[in-house]
Formats: sequence, structure tokens, C-alpha cells
Amino acid sequence: MSITVTGTIQHRDLGAGAWALVTDDGKTYEIPRNTDKKLLQPGQKVQVTGKIREDIMTTAMIGSVLEVKDFQIL
Repeated sequence: MSITVTGTIQHRDLGAGAWALVTDDGKTYEIPRNTDKKLLQPGQKVQVTGKIREDIMTTAMIGSVLEVKDFQIL
């Protein structure tokens, strides 16, 4: 199932570091490291379309993993 959310990109200093998208309503999604580097800019406001990956876990465990399919910088 595809979702579209709007929020702000954050870098978390956990272990080797982790990327997060914190939505406007406060929900946190973890963004995989292999995502387009244009998206992974701390403080950047974005709209992201992607898929929640419930079949993988990460060491950061900061939220559900959101596999990004498309994004728009706002």
C-alpha cells in the first residue's frame, strides 16, 4: 500500500546515524540510507510518497521504515 506524507527530514545520531521523516502530525518514519541524497538534507520540508516496509527491521528503531518511491521538496 502506498502512502503520501508531508514532514521534515532529520538526521538522528544513533549508532552509525539514521534518517527520519517527522510528519506534520508528529509521526516518525525511518528513511533508508540508500535513498536519493537530494532528499536526505536535515531540516528540509518534503512531501514523500512511498511504501511502509513491515518486512525489515533496523538497529535505529525510530519508526516504521518508509521506502521512498517519489518525493517533492517544498
